[in-house]
Amino acid sequence: WAPTSQRNTHFFTVNKQYLIMKTVAAIIALAGSAAAFAPAQNGKAATALNARADSPFVGELGAQAPLGFFDPLNVCEGFDQAQFDRLREVEIKHGRIAQLAFLGQIVTRAGIHLPGNIDYAGNAFDSFPNGVAALIGPDSIPFEGQGQIIAFIGWLEIAFMRDVPGTGNEHVGDFRNGYIDFGWDDFDEETKLQKRAIELNNGRAAMFGILGLMVHEEIVPLGYDADLPIIGHL
Repeated sequence: WAPTSQRNTHFFTVNKQYLIMKTVAAIIALAGSAAAFAPAQNGKAATALNARADSPFVGELGAQAPLGFFDPLNVCEGFDQAQFDRLREVEIKHGRIAQLAFLGQIVTRAGIHLPGNIDYAGNAFDSFPNGVAALIGPDSIPFEGQGQIIAFIGWLEIAFMRDVPGTGNEHVGDFRNGYIDFGWDDFDEETKLQKRAIELNNGRAAMFGILGLMVHEEIVPLGYDADLPIIGHL
């Protein structure tokens, strides 16, 4: 056992680190939420935080206040429009997946699972742990089950989640391909732009959110069992 003074020092150090992590997470969440409802910037005026005011992509969707077109690592240096659109498509896809993942965390940790069994051996859906533990660990879903999930996602990627030319898709990330609408064509252009901006920024926030949950879950054994908003204890 360590002396009392050392234990107290460790206790305050741990709590200081926890408070710093919690503050940073809160700032990121608030920034993402605020940006989600900010109007898209179509002009090329730069803000004080805009690192790439000279980029040809400063007027693209997602270049919004307060950062503007933020590319501090110059990833888009020398890119043409097709290359930029490819990165935007990947960003949108990852954002959509992250939103589903974060929602899945909320739902399953609230005790809501699919009914019935996941296999013929009689293992119920709710018998498996939530989060990362469902994929990695002694009680995780077997490889055969994870393989089916990966194969299903791959099938969706190849068959549906892609832009089919000549089907009337309007923008990058529009994968309707002439099949579904859900009232999109009834919106005016301003409303469409606003909804696309909200989806893009919600996806960005969700990517931070699901990564934060995964990190928190993995550091629980180290003693950082935080009581997170909405989710609670992991």
